[in-house]
Amino acid sequence: MRYYISDQHFFHRSLIEKMDHRGFADTEEMNEYMIRKWNAKVRVNDETVILGDFAFADGKTVNELLKKLNGRKYLIRGNHDSYFLDDREFDTSLFYWIKDYAEMKDNRRTVVLCHYPIMCYNGQYRTDEEGNPKRYMLYGHVHNTYDEILVNEMIMRTRNSELIGRDGQQFTIPCNLINCFCMFSDYEPLSLDEWIETDRKRRETMTLQKEPE
Repeated sequence: MRYYISDQHFFHRSLIEKMDHRGFADTEEMNEYMIRKWNAKVRVNDETVILGDFAFADGKTVNELLKKLNGRKYLIRGNHDSYFLDDREFDTSLFYWIKDYAEMKDNRRTVVLCHYPIMCYNGQYRTDEEGNPKRYMLYGHVHNTYDEILVNEMIMRTRNSELIGRDGQQFTIPCNLINCFCMFSDYEPLSLDEWIETDRKRRETMTLQKEPE
């Protein structure tokens, strides 16, 4: 099984006190909770793709953290990860690979992986014979901030656009960007199908909030 998650920010105290207001007493409590959630879901032979901003600590500290987490781990580099990645004492072999961008197959679908949301991602128009999306863009970085609101507005606008194809038929763009922000899953890595469902439910809530009373 393969899972995805973003922006855990292990050891990053300011994410508790500012921006996310995560509600933990300190980084020790936050770290322990996220490790417990990870290992309760991820088994030894599972894979987890981390979509950036994994930890804010030195190389040795992150080495020890990674050894506590089950499964094979992949890292999409985030803007806060350089702190440990640039440390000579960090063991890069603890990740199967480290990349800025990747595309991977996941049950006959393709996932486009980047720390930053890509509005015009590769293959966003592609669907199967039944009209189901064949490509998903998984991202992080924006947490649950105003930037995420702007991304969601762009997604909704794109999905609601009606275009005419070369065959003269009308179509819409699937535009399946999913923010894999750890707080959206209560810090639990999720499969692609689980993220699709989590995103669907979150969008229902956003739609309800915008409807007039």
